[in-house]
Amino acid sequence: MIRKTISILLLLFCMASPSVFAQQDAQYTQYMYNTLSVNPAYAGSRGQLTFAGLYRSQWVGLDGAPETFTINLHSPIRNSRLGYGISIVNDNIGDGVVQETYVDAVLSYTIDVSLDAKLSFGFKAGGNLLSLDYNGLRNFDQEVVDQENIDNQFSPNFGLGIYYHTDKFYAGVSAPNILETEYFDNSGGDSNSINFLAAERINFYVITGYVFDLNGNLKFKPALLTKAVGGAPLQVDVSASFLFNDRFSFGAAYRWDAAVSGLIGFQLTEQLMLGLAYDRETTELGGTQFNDGSFEVFLRFELLKSFQRTVSPRFF
Repeated sequence: MIRKTISILLLLFCMASPSVFAQQDAQYTQYMYNTLSVNPAYAGSRGQLTFAGLYRSQWVGLDGAPETFTINLHSPIRNSRLGYGISIVNDNIGDGVVQETYVDAVLSYTIDVSLDAKLSFGFKAGGNLLSLDYNGLRNFDQEVVDQENIDNQFSPNFGLGIYYHTDKFYAGVSAPNILETEYFDNSGGDSNSINFLAAERINFYVITGYVFDLNGNLKFKPALLTKAVGGAPLQVDVSASFLFNDRFSFGAAYRWDAAVSGLIGFQLTEQLMLGLAYDRETTELGGTQFNDGSFEVFLRFELLKSFQRTVSPRFF
């Protein structure tokens, strides 16, 4: 009962209030590998057909805690400046009480700004499907909820991004979802119905990173992601990892006033990479016996072509 109580309080805090709460996009500890999910201008920047999948389990041990799953597929168009792709993000809160799925088609255009630097402009269009099971809410507090369930309600959206990159440096600015959508405004005054308002707001991202050569076998890779949205705290993620022999990476990260993280990565083959991350909350929630931290698993697979092989590997 305690776990269920904590879970439903978290759910209602994130979604329900007499005033408007801004919904933040899903967060990632391995954002430096999952860039297409936050910036459409990244499409095609790796030079070959790339598949990336990420699974995040937030606050393990807490019933109904959020789970996020992303799938990205993108590629350049040969002999052109265009890149294209598809991005899918699924959020699950409350063991299926709230499900939100974003599906977007992505297009980028890249120009050369110097011999070794490129600037890409990205656009994505699609929308999200929202499902809300009010019966699930009722099961938590044993109260009758006089409200019809929401089943795959579609809301269109689009996003924009700019991405600058060289072999050792990258920086990007983006707003993955421009249109603002409001949900659950039950203004009829019925005392038996839920009365709250949750709002999709524009999330602005700034992402950057650099690769330092420490010696022939060791590289240092700091990275930064900042996310800002009206009505929610500023999120700042800082990470520092080391890459050994272009195969094995390890490091740590800090989410400002929220969590500390450990990261490891394995370039298993020229085509296949596996990444793992673990977060531990620095807030009061992190000290509870019901929370065993958050886990991420990342997988990237690239279909390399003979004409696309380069002398140096891509580091981001």
